[in-house]
Amino acid sequence: MSFPKGFLWGGATAANQCEGAWDIAGKGDSISDHNRAGSRTSKGHRVFDLEIDTEKYYYPSHTAIDFYHRYKEDIAMFAEMGFKTYRMSINWTRIFPKGDESVPNEAGLQFYDDVFDECANYGIEPLVTISHFELPFHLGEKYDGFLDKRVIGFYEKYAVTLFERYKDKVTYWLTFNEINFGTLPHGLRINGLFKREYTETEQYQALHNVFVASARAVIAGHKINPNFKIGCMLAYITMYPKTCKPADVLQTQQMNDKLNFFCGDVQAKGKYPYYMKSYFEQNDIHLDITSDEEALLQAGTVDYYTFSYYMTTCIAADLKDRDDKTGGNLFGGVSNEYLETSDWGWQIDPVGLRFTLNQIYSRYELPLMVVENGLGAFDEVTAKGTIEDDYRIDYFKQHIVEMGKAIDDGVDLIGYTPWGCIDLISAGTGEMSKRYGFIYVDRDDEGNGTLKRYPKKSFYWYKKVIESNGEEL
Repeated sequence: MSFPKGFLWGGATAANQCEGAWDIAGKGDSISDHNRAGSRTSKGHRVFDLEIDTEKYYYPSHTAIDFYHRYKEDIAMFAEMGFKTYRMSINWTRIFPKGDESVPNEAGLQFYDDVFDECANYGIEPLVTISHFELPFHLGEKYDGFLDKRVIGFYEKYAVTLFERYKDKVTYWLTFNEINFGTLPHGLRINGLFKREYTETEQYQALHNVFVASARAVIAGHKINPNFKIGCMLAYITMYPKTCKPADVLQTQQMNDKLNFFCGDVQAKGKYPYYMKSYFEQNDIHLDITSDEEALLQAGTVDYYTFSYYMTTCIAADLKDRDDKTGGNLFGGVSNEYLETSDWGWQIDPVGLRFTLNQIYSRYELPLMVVENGLGAFDEVTAKGTIEDDYRIDYFKQHIVEMGKAIDDGVDLIGYTPWGCIDLISAGTGEMSKRYGFIYVDRDDEGNGTLKRYPKKSFYWYKKVIESNGEEL
């Protein structure tokens, strides 16, 4: 097992889950700023308020872990671990508060200048997600988000603004986070669909417009700086048939195509795959796709492929009627009796990561990065003030071993940025108690705490992993 020289070890966060300062220095409200803490809908989704009422409710993103004011401290701790890269996102509403302005907000641009300069001080390469669930609320309210093709232009202007401003500070970019989230019932609002019920045609039309926006950004970015590496990012849910019954195998294949391969095929191959064209035809879904847009998709393919990997699930033909379902990041499946589960019911499958890396690489043969992977768990602070998170160390150790095996298989894996390298707000639940980080943050689910940072046991373990380039686990 060997990791290549120059392998990009690091960690990942998202602006809406760590920055806070939600209305400071000209920042507008993003869709994430409307997610209320604690309460859930009947379908289990976080409550999304069209009108923010801070007098009555707590909105976790408004303060989060206050990275906005503490970024120097946090980046110094990342550097102490030896990070080669830091995956972060830019909050669209810091740059264009409503999303459709003609002139960007200089205070927001300067903030990220300062963050990138701080990274450079330690030799940390930024890996920047342009849109990570931070669509300006105004674009959803006025335009129905990406359902309106005008929003493609707003996104392109935003991306070009970033490319031109940071062309000498950032090399690695991702256009959209977990782009395949956008057609799932609880993921529609990331594309700005939150005002009403939307038809399946409208959902896929919005996703198509996101594809076009991504392609236009890739094309524009390469013109601004040919050295830019611009990638895609998917939430990859690896699926196994529950049994070898042909119906289970076929159902698994069809779900895998639709959820995992579809978006990757469009962004890496530049065209809609045959199985989705067939799905659209069979379900009377008619999209407004122009010949110019088809050409853009072909011209705007990505340079590398990144994904999140937390778990695997099993699929059965009778999935809706079973009583052995399990939870997950995007959707549940059938439980796998050969796997352990996390505190949140996610099935832990290190070997599945090797399988997944080979599955993706054999399809696209592009450089890969695992840009999210981690264990959400309840962490206890001991009487001595330490956090003995051996369970997290064990999780990462097993997954890193399997990544090394995938590299030996021939996979071109170039980076690894575990999710929530510092404790932050959970996107799915709004909790702080669902902790992922190597760094503990004194903050609870109600927004109480000092926000003081403490290295966990895993902090020192990961430092040795990076120092040894993955040889010392």
